[in-house]
Amino acid sequence: MRFIEGKNRKQSSLFPVSLEDAINQENEVRAVDIFVDSLDLEDMGFRVNFPEGGRPAYHPGVLLKLFIYGYLNRLRSSRNLERECKRNIELMWLLGQLSPDHNTIANFRKDNPEAIKKVFRATVALAKHFNLIGGKLIAGDGTKLRAQNSKKNNFNKKKIDRHLRYIDNKLQEYNQALEQADGTVEKENIHEQMDTQNKRKDTYHKLEQELDQTQEDQISTSDNESRHMVLRGNITEVVYNVQSTVDAKHCIPIDYEVTNNNDKKAMGAMIRRAKSIIGNNDFTALFDKGYHTGSELEIAQGLGIKTLVAIPAPGSNAPDPLYNVKNFTYDTGNDHYICPQGNFLKTNGTFYVNHRGKSNESRFKQYKTRACKGCPVRELCTTAKNGRLLARNLYTPVYEENKRNMEADPELYRRRQAIVEHPFGTMKRQWGFDHILSKKGKKRASADVGFIFIAYNLRRILNLIGKKAWKELLNTLCACFYTFIRAYKVILKLIPIFNFNISDSRFIPQHTIKSLILVTNR
Repeated sequence: MRFIEGKNRKQSSLFPVSLEDAINQENEVRAVDIFVDSLDLEDMGFRVNFPEGGRPAYHPGVLLKLFIYGYLNRLRSSRNLERECKRNIELMWLLGQLSPDHNTIANFRKDNPEAIKKVFRATVALAKHFNLIGGKLIAGDGTKLRAQNSKKNNFNKKKIDRHLRYIDNKLQEYNQALEQADGTVEKENIHEQMDTQNKRKDTYHKLEQELDQTQEDQISTSDNESRHMVLRGNITEVVYNVQSTVDAKHCIPIDYEVTNNNDKKAMGAMIRRAKSIIGNNDFTALFDKGYHTGSELEIAQGLGIKTLVAIPAPGSNAPDPLYNVKNFTYDTGNDHYICPQGNFLKTNGTFYVNHRGKSNESRFKQYKTRACKGCPVRELCTTAKNGRLLARNLYTPVYEENKRNMEADPELYRRRQAIVEHPFGTMKRQWGFDHILSKKGKKRASADVGFIFIAYNLRRILNLIGKKAWKELLNTLCACFYTFIRAYKVILKLIPIFNFNISDSRFIPQHTIKSLILVTNR
């Protein structure tokens, strides 16, 4: 049987194939090359000026290309990237056959978290150039990425106390065993075990002191800024919480932030950044019930941004649903409630603070009426001995405004999950980026997450516009500007990469080639 035969490995070629010829013109590695070459790396914060003496450094553009290519191809480890530089023909072409060592590669990611975020913003501007961002509807959410810190190496006060009790019990057992021991060898073994337990005890006491000094509720010993959080149900893990804001038109993230807190206090900052990125407040923001916090809703209201935030289920209800709080009417002018029976529940004007926190979120007024004593439907309204007592939170007005928004357009809110979970599903399930690769803090974690989002946006843009459209645009401009790189630099210079305005008309589709030439000649 005949088979397709390969060429002899030892056969030399009269016409050697160059790396340029080996890379297809529509290969996405060319898009990475052009994208990075078009950026002003020094302005973004990358170090480009090095001392003349000593061994020359790698240009940040080389390492940036390496990382973007790596994350696009699910390569994150610095050692894997180092290995690929020596055997991957696409990387040989992209980097000019340079092969940085793994320490150089890892240090570049570690040292440039802020600059990497600016590169991400450039991908957002690129998406806007291709009309892939609508700027009218956004959705925000957080996703948990496992940190390089096991649950075993995460401690809170309760866990430390449990360990100390265990050690004290063991020491007590060893003391009893020591009294009964006969041989010298046996006593020495017991003393060694006691020394081990005492060292462990000292370690836990130091952790206890650190918790007291920092006023934190938990501490992680491997990655001290990671936190133990609930993933879902009863499943917990030591993680970072990555907050992301996604534009609805094509599910393209326009912002991300690595945090070590839950979602409760995140929405205000996310909306503020979204307003800065989009350039106006003429958009609607969708969030799930984890973001239903009065102070954050008040921030959104102050910014003039419409929000639809899911409302958590009420903590308690009346015995009869007809007498739930929603059926009590609040009179704003007189600051009292009117119950379904027509009685007035009044307040003494005092703000109380519950025991769950010290913020304004926990401040509330109480409303009650003496009419409860002789009310014929009291058993349907409350089981409390002293009658019905209503609490009105300081942020009730913004809660009610959000409720009206939810009731006015429930179909719009139903789009939230499809918008914001799209990037998370791709990154975590399809690409396997479900954990933080870096250690030692949020800044290093932010650099890792930044490259994930850069890779996602570039992949999304290429998939949406198609490599053919990308190439046709560059070919058109190349006729006037001679090279792909020079042409693309003009494009990105015309796009306000940071804080770009959705209504801004300074984009390539609205300009003629003649206008571009004039801009270049200035």
